[in-house]
Amino acid sequence: MARKVLAKGNEALAEAAIAAGCRGFFGYPITPQTDVAAYMARRMPQVGGVYVQAESEIAAVNMVMGAAAAGARALTSSSSPGISLKSETISYLAGCDLPAVIINMQRAGPGLGGIQPSQADYFQATKGLAHGDFHLIVLAPYSVQEMADFMVLAFDLADRYRTPVMLLGDGMLGQMMEPVVFPEPVKTLPEKSWAVTGTKGKRPPNIINSLYIQPDELETLVLERYKRYEAIQREETRFETFFADDAEVLLTAYGSTARIAKSAVLALREKGVKAGLFRPVTLWPFPQEALRQAAAAAEYVLCVEMSMGQMVEDVRLAVNGAKPVHFYGRTGGVVPSPAEIIEQVTRIREGS
Repeated sequence: MARKVLAKGNEALAEAAIAAGCRGFFGYPITPQTDVAAYMARRMPQVGGVYVQAESEIAAVNMVMGAAAAGARALTSSSSPGISLKSETISYLAGCDLPAVIINMQRAGPGLGGIQPSQADYFQATKGLAHGDFHLIVLAPYSVQEMADFMVLAFDLADRYRTPVMLLGDGMLGQMMEPVVFPEPVKTLPEKSWAVTGTKGKRPPNIINSLYIQPDELETLVLERYKRYEAIQREETRFETFFADDAEVLLTAYGSTARIAKSAVLALREKGVKAGLFRPVTLWPFPQEALRQAAAAAEYVLCVEMSMGQMVEDVRLAVNGAKPVHFYGRTGGVVPSPAEIIEQVTRIREGS
């Protein structure tokens, strides 16, 4: 019988990764995700896995690439500037069609910024993580339970589509403690006939490669990869709605900000304002059509973020001018409050 325990977000991620069959963790300390590495340093030897604190962020993600090429479920975690350092190899992972999972517990920026929570890496995760024509799946949990559940989902999606997957959290989610039921350990992992595990004289050698000199050959591979991305968009787009069916005011928010927005929705309902929430769960693929439908009956949309406005661009593209889209954001590690969101709704309703 499943047992509910009190767990910190970062530790829930790590334990769920082990349940998902991850046996290779390669990382480098940076606040606010260092708890993930510290937990893995203790647990991986206990489950027969490998833990390496690499000499740099770049080395860590290259170790993930090597483990993934050998068919292992491998994981690295970092926070904002560390992800920037890993970005080149994430492009190599995509170019080699290798499944891997990357955790980003966002901190405020740019530069070294601060260690407080932020959502200013949305563009990085969904638009311009690294060079080349590619996407990666981006999952945005908003609770410790979802962090555990999405870790298993991330490894499953990575293997199913042979692509890197990012779990995009923030310092608040990583440090908070909540009750969580951990997923059951995965008993059978998918076979990876493409992995470089040695031929033993029984098959031709597998080759993992992202370098193609002939343009026609590279274009063919990219086009094939984009067919997979189309399948991901059809099959794996995820979202949640909250009192959105009759909402006159539709809030959009993801991650920990969505928790705050839910509180604002409930408070607005008590005041007689028909408010609702649309929460993207996959940031890529972004649930455009679902948001368009959710916004159809609303008078306007208010996008709330812990940034100067990044997801709001995808919200505006989805709504496509059918309804006004407003924005409210805090940055630098400042967390918006329900009262601030309610004030913004009031100002918009009053036309100020």
